[in-house]
Amino acid sequence: MTDAALTPTPNDCDLPRIRAQFATFNDAIDYAAQSLKGLNFHDMRGELARVYPYSEMREDALVMARRLIAAGIGREDRVALIAETGPDFAALFCACVYAGAWPVPLPLPTTFGGKDNYIDQLAIQLMSSDPKLLIYPAEIAEMAEAAAARQGCDATSWQDFGTRPAPECELPQASPDDICYLQYSSGSTRFPTGVAVTHSALLHNLYGHSTTMELGTNDRCVSWLPWYHDMGLVGCLLSLIANQVSGDYLKPDAFARRPLAWLDMISRNPGNTLSYSPTFGYDICARRISSQSHVADRFDLSRWRIAGNGADMIRPDVMQNFVNAFAEAGFKAASFTPSYGLAEAVLAVTVMPPGEGIRVELVEEERLSGAPRDLSRPARYRAIVNCGKALPDMEVAIRGEDGAAKGDHQIGKVWCRGPSVMHSYFRNPEATDDCLVDGWLDTGDMGYTAKGYLFIVGRAKDMIIINGKNHWPQDIEWAVEQLPGFNHGDIAAFSIEMENGEEAPAVLVHCKVSDPEERVRLRDQIADKVRSVTGMSCIVELVPPRTLPRTSSGKLSRAKAKKLYLAGEIVPIRLAA
Repeated sequence: MTDAALTPTPNDCDLPRIRAQFATFNDAIDYAAQSLKGLNFHDMRGELARVYPYSEMREDALVMARRLIAAGIGREDRVALIAETGPDFAALFCACVYAGAWPVPLPLPTTFGGKDNYIDQLAIQLMSSDPKLLIYPAEIAEMAEAAAARQGCDATSWQDFGTRPAPECELPQASPDDICYLQYSSGSTRFPTGVAVTHSALLHNLYGHSTTMELGTNDRCVSWLPWYHDMGLVGCLLSLIANQVSGDYLKPDAFARRPLAWLDMISRNPGNTLSYSPTFGYDICARRISSQSHVADRFDLSRWRIAGNGADMIRPDVMQNFVNAFAEAGFKAASFTPSYGLAEAVLAVTVMPPGEGIRVELVEEERLSGAPRDLSRPARYRAIVNCGKALPDMEVAIRGEDGAAKGDHQIGKVWCRGPSVMHSYFRNPEATDDCLVDGWLDTGDMGYTAKGYLFIVGRAKDMIIINGKNHWPQDIEWAVEQLPGFNHGDIAAFSIEMENGEEAPAVLVHCKVSDPEERVRLRDQIADKVRSVTGMSCIVELVPPRTLPRTSSGKLSRAKAKKLYLAGEIVPIRLAA
């Protein structure tokens, strides 16, 4: 129950700010605990429900670290933690770090996918990380225990773990080159391989991120992002600890049900100046508010200084819709701060300088696909978003398939190098060697640079190649989204092999109409739209709503959609002849 007398942790205090310049994350926790700042957890409606100062978090973490050691957990052992947003996970993560063990944040069940799929996903990640212990919230005991039993590791709820003995003992000394934690990417990069992140890599990225954002004395962060994803864990939890920033949290499922509660929380505290979201978060809010009036009476977004955007392809049209919806509430378009990053580089690789907002370049589709210009058709353009400049000490290079460097505005593979780049993929030297070459990380993304800024075009592995011509799935999906009734994430495009051995583009589309004749018309309308935009004829399959799979962070998984479709697990709606 919400306590009306609760006072949130302050934005400022007498402790001098240190921007993540610590030898280890242990040191960062110790320093943050000297301040009055901390984490503030909110209920489904965005009302403050629990205040958790860093000092209290540290005390709990030290007790839990002793419990881990008493349970036989030692240095470099893995401890899998189901990453529910709340004090238990925050303290347990820090406890693992104090104990010298490696915390492995893993996802909660989502509203899509079902029980069996969640158990399968969890079991695969447990098999990969090989933990000694899985700790989970009691509400998902049945699923967590089933996954742990399949892997053969011990499992306990954090409620039960909290009753275990915690005898006094000496905690190990951490060093900067030690592994701090394992991060599983959301599914977009080599899932299910765990990224091993050292203390020094983590703190370097947190320092670079906070410096690039010009983190100020009174900045405060609001977040609904899940803590098993790098943007939520690193950007909105670990960064706050290492940079001594207070934070306000809404659980991801609460955001899914009441997305505008996120903006209510930003409006409520005068210090709420930092908040991040993938494109779809801004999209949902703009759609929800479109039917309401008196935006200025409900929200005050005038102090929102950094409206971070990353984790998937940034849609300038969606961002403009958000500006249109919330300008009356004081939101400034210049607050948008696009970025580019990936778990293999801890979090951020590039960040747009604050105040520059969303900047785009219009690029001919033929240039994006590498095909010669077809003069018989009018030129078509896609707006490519500027993702900013490299963090301090981070290098970004664009290379061709032959490894040769590309010049400005030449599209190629994005590589990066710097102290934030991962140590390795856990127990997977082959995958590590595939993407780490002489200290350079092959991100798997395609893009180009211009005057020191990075522009991301798409993921190389998602490219659809038909008759020797490259097509980006986003172009096909965005074409369908222009039709009325479709939202971002309702469409998945990929290529499939036909009986004659040739490749053909296929599009799976959530269908929300029930009339058989309307469905046929819809299919034909989609096919015509894709043909008009891309010049290709494609296979259009209508599927029931909520059928297309998502990654753990909520992004569309084209690779899994293709796999499920070919395996017959996604069954298209049968249309009338």
